Amino acid sequence: MAEQRVRGVVARAKGAPVEVTTVVVPDPGPGEAVVRVLACGVCHTDLHYREGGINDEFPFLLGHEAAGVVEQVGDGVGEVEPGDFVVLNWRAVCGVCRACRRGRPWYCFDTHNAAQPMTLTDGTPLTAALGIGAFVEKTLVHAGQCTKVDPAARPAAVGLLGCGVMAGLGAALNTGNVRRGDSVAVIGCGGVGNAAVAGARLAGAATIIAVDIDGRKLDWAQGFGATHLVNASEGDPVAAIKNLTGGFGADVVIDAVGRPETWQQAFEARDLAGTLVLVGVPTPEMRLDVPLLPFFSHGGALKSSWYGDCLPSRDFPMLVDLYLQGRLDLDRFVSEEIALDEVENAFAKMHAGEVLRSVVVF
Repeated sequence: MAEQRVRGVVARAKGAPVEVTTVVVPDPGPGEAVVRVLACGVCHTDLHYREGGINDEFPFLLGHEAAGVVEQVGDGVGEVEPGDFVVLNWRAVCGVCRACRRGRPWYCFDTHNAAQPMTLTDGTPLTAALGIGAFVEKTLVHAGQCTKVDPAARPAAVGLLGCGVMAGLGAALNTGNVRRGDSVAVIGCGGVGNAAVAGARLAGAATIIAVDIDGRKLDWAQGFGATHLVNASEGDPVAAIKNLTGGFGADVVIDAVGRPETWQQAFEARDLAGTLVLVGVPTPEMRLDVPLLPFFSHGGALKSSWYGDCLPSRDFPMLVDLYLQGRLDLDRFVSEEIALDEVENAFAKMHAGEVLRSVVVF
């Protein structure tokens, strides 16, 4: 096959509305795959790209929370083949860096992306969001970015494992290491925070406290398994978390907002030897001023969770199986299904907190 021309969503300049335009997808080279995209979620990270918050390598081909079907593979590809149903990921591990060699591939320091760029029709190379670029009918990725899962699963739901939902689930299951009977507090109940609530429930936490200032998001959290709801606009959330845990604080507190104020609340809301997990993404100018003695005397762990410390080849198939068994309600994250030309409107809904996820369905 020759190169293919497909429709995709491109951000041409900082802050400018995105547009649907023609994208040129080359044939896959060695180690690469072309994937026909079936569904792709609208994530805050895509909005960060459009606003220039990631880098200034415009134009961007947006979209990265995707599921699809492998259509072509390049030379040397053995992990997937045409016809495979896959969830795309941005952690195609290298297998040879110091993290991989030490048996910690979820920390891989040299992850793979496709070597060739997709382009506009005039040859301008596109920067694919998180090395994926999936608001497009077909995308070119490294084959290691394709994780084969059960084709019985709904693409719009399981594609969300590609980023935000995996980040939240992993913050609880992997980074926070939540165990049966634990108490867990989650600060911030958007898509990532509610996934952390779902992860805590999946792990068997006995007490799951959801904290937000938006009553609608707290209602969502209750649907995902929160046992207690705290509206932080009505009082001190730290006091509320301690009150709900016998005065001690939670075993694991997950900050899914990523601001110094919420991190400080999470720090203070832990039990002795408790764990704080930061999974909300801060901005470059944010700083912490932490008294060292309380950190020392309180013990425990202060951790950050990058992509939920996931290993896609291990975690995606397992989580899709749990979804198909009815034990993990990924459908609940899909607020609406939209068309490709509705992405700009979906950004506005997401910014206003009206949706957990809008999902482009092809």
